[in-house]
Amino acid sequence: MSKRRLAVTLLLLLPLLVLGAPARALAEESATTPATARNAVADARARGEIRWGNDSQGGAPYVFQDPMDPNHLIGFEVDFAAALANKLGVRARPVQGPWDGLLELLARGDFDVVINGIEVAEEKKRVADLSRPYYVAAMRLTVRKGDVGAPRTLVALRGRKVGTLPGSLAARLSEREGAEVKTYDGGQNDIYDDLRIGRTDAVLLDDPITLYYGAIDPALEVVDGSFGEASYAVGVPKGDTETLAAVNGAIDALAKDGTLAALYARWGLWNEPTEKLLGGPKPPSTAVAEAHDAWRAAVGKPLPFWSRVTERYPATIGLFARGALLSLVVSVLAMAVAVTLGMALALARVYGPKPLQWLAVGYIELFRGTPLLVQLTMVYFGLPELGLTLSPFVAGVIALGLNYAAAEAENYRAGLGSVPAGQMDAARTLGLSKLAALRHVALPQAIRVALPPTTNDFIALLKDSSLISVVTLTELTKTYTSLASAMRDHLGLGLVVALFYLGLSLPFARLSRSVEERLGSKVRRPASA
Repeated sequence: MSKRRLAVTLLLLLPLLVLGAPARALAEESATTPATARNAVADARARGEIRWGNDSQGGAPYVFQDPMDPNHLIGFEVDFAAALANKLGVRARPVQGPWDGLLELLARGDFDVVINGIEVAEEKKRVADLSRPYYVAAMRLTVRKGDVGAPRTLVALRGRKVGTLPGSLAARLSEREGAEVKTYDGGQNDIYDDLRIGRTDAVLLDDPITLYYGAIDPALEVVDGSFGEASYAVGVPKGDTETLAAVNGAIDALAKDGTLAALYARWGLWNEPTEKLLGGPKPPSTAVAEAHDAWRAAVGKPLPFWSRVTERYPATIGLFARGALLSLVVSVLAMAVAVTLGMALALARVYGPKPLQWLAVGYIELFRGTPLLVQLTMVYFGLPELGLTLSPFVAGVIALGLNYAAAEAENYRAGLGSVPAGQMDAARTLGLSKLAALRHVALPQAIRVALPPTTNDFIALLKDSSLISVVTLTELTKTYTSLASAMRDHLGLGLVVALFYLGLSLPFARLSRSVEERLGSKVRRPASA
């Protein structure tokens, strides 16, 4: 290889090296000690707070935004987490994560414990240790009212469409009976909505969910009797015996002093199986299910649309604004990664030596041909297996940037291909070096051609940033789904979040058109007289 070609190759690789340095620094800075190698409760006491993982999108009565004041999380497990933290001598800090991935996030070290209807099951014990149960929930079957052919026993579920939550005891029971199981990753009200409109034949879920969603719907009927029982436990890091002992001791104390009994009674969840489990005092005879009554008053009868616009939606603006800011920051930084790396890939593919061209093509096809969600999962959960643990924010930026770099590389390659080869030959004839010809002749024209698709890619990236919710970041879409689940209002809040996305994307589209026009004015020649 000639010295000139070697210099060109090194210069083309320079953006990759520059990009890699801060990424490595961020990785080192954000690395955390694996959960299994530390004492989570000791770390929590040192910080003065215990981080408990949950998914507020699941809805009532576990963890959800207050329909009357969306800026606050409420739920019986919010109260339970606060009581547990108090016994441990710390504050409780909720951390958002997808429900079916909470234990994996715990194992990664993103939480100290998980409190979110985690059922005691052997498959969960392979990922995390489970505390002694703190609540027992019966399985309840819900059908459409007046449906004479509705299944009313577990056996009758065979061949019928049954809605439930993924990875739950209800899902396993339904599958065992030969039902066509339909699981939902969104809010719990989605499950009952599908039953009401006939997309499913029945819903099998825990009693607390049934009480707050199925039982309050006049179009649905809860079948008498229990169809199984699930016990809820606190998830703690695998092998962390100190934290497990501390959590078990706190639950024992809360059961013995009547705190749990009073808490469950307030939410309307006190039942005989839980009474036997706790073995402590019963709720006082004067206990009132005030939290449950407040929920029914808030969502039992939907407000007229105009009342929601004037009374409910203004209270959500702050939450949407925070989610929008996070989406915007992640998208801008990820696009900076994509543009930098994409330009380097395009130059390598068009002007680099053969080995570099092959590497660029391989990168582009790999990242363009595999799902972004898979890539994000590998960056966030896979890299720690190699000893590299990234923070959620850094992982989201890097995964989005690496994915979109493949698309940007093709945009810039197309732009470079639109420049007539004669222009580069003429520039070299005039004495410009290859790099100078690229900088002053080819790249300005290529960027103008690539600008519109690059703008489209940024808007697409802005929407794809919703995937970062799987790594505990509450961006704009996750904010919407959590609020819609809590307030049982998908249509109105959907319009609100659509306006936010529109407000984020339109300025960039207008800026792109303005830049394109200015670049175009420099290459247009005045008409001859």
